[in-house]
Formats: sequence, structure tokens, C-alpha cells
Amino acid sequence: MEENNKKKIGFNIIKNDPTDGHKGFGKGALTLDNVSPVIIDVDAGEAVIDVGAMHARSVVEKGIKFLPSKAEVPNGKPYWLVWVTIDRKQEGAYYAGVTACEMTVDREIRRGYKSLPEHVNRMDKSLKRHIIVDHMDDKSKRILEAFLKQHNEAFWEHSSDELKNGLAVN
Repeated sequence: MEENNKKKIGFNIIKNDPTDGHKGFGKGALTLDNVSPVIIDVDAGEAVIDVGAMHARSVVEKGIKFLPSKAEVPNGKPYWLVWVTIDRKQEGAYYAGVTACEMTVDREIRRGYKSLPEHVNRMDKSLKRHIIVDHMDDKSKRILEAFLKQHNEAFWEHSSDELKNGLAVN
């Protein structure tokens, strides 16, 4: 009898201030403890947390050479890398920063498209509590909204109207 040993990966939990009591070098530096990368597979209609994306080593990105132009990967399968930052306020934890980056991958030719500077800048924006999801297609917005709600309904309820309106689809 085989057991399902798959461990469910969740969002990084808010930790204590890493500079607590320390007033020297690095005080006030951003910490990556509260940010998690979510990969949306648009065609499959699913989203998963893949911590490998923190270093451009997600399951989707492995073995792919990324090119600077989307036109060079005409048959690329669409994905989104979404940086989700969790924070805490009086009501409880919430999705504080949510920023999406486009990515395409053609496994057959082992090539893809993504803008690494955009991915880094969007991670930074998420850490700084920005919401950047307006440029996502409606299907992807629905997938992300359902994923965030399913992952933790209370986080969703405590989140900003900006996030909820940004992912709302008519």
C-alpha cells in the first residue's frame, strides 16, 4: 500500500523581524521571508506555489533557455509568475503584494520568453505591497483569485479592495 507523501507547500509564514534588536548594517533591508512565487499554467487552469522560482528554477523554467523576444517563441505555452507577499494587520494576515509577470515556454524546442528584469522588479514591487494584475487575461485572473481564496479564505477576506477589484472579471 503506497501512501501519498506529497507535502503541501504553503505560503511563507510571517516570521519575526530578522533585524530585531539589531541597529547596524542591513537594518531596514527587505526580507524575502514573506514572499512566495505562484506559477499559473493558463492552459491547464491551475496555480501552484513553486519556491524554485525564487532563483528562476521552477519546474516550468528548468531546462529552458529564455530568449529576450516573445516573437522568437511563437508556439510558447502561456504561464504567469505571480509574486505574493503576505503581511499582517490588526484583523490578521492578508495578501499585501501581488504582482504578475508573463512567461511562455515551448518544451519541444526547449525555449521560452520572459523578461528577467521585469520578474525582479515585480518581486520588488510585491515586497513593497503593490498590486499589479491589471495586465493579466481574464482566465488567469480567475485562476489566481480561486487559488488565493482556496489557499486561505481569511487572507483573501483581509486583503485590499485593490486586489479584489484587480482580479474581478465581468
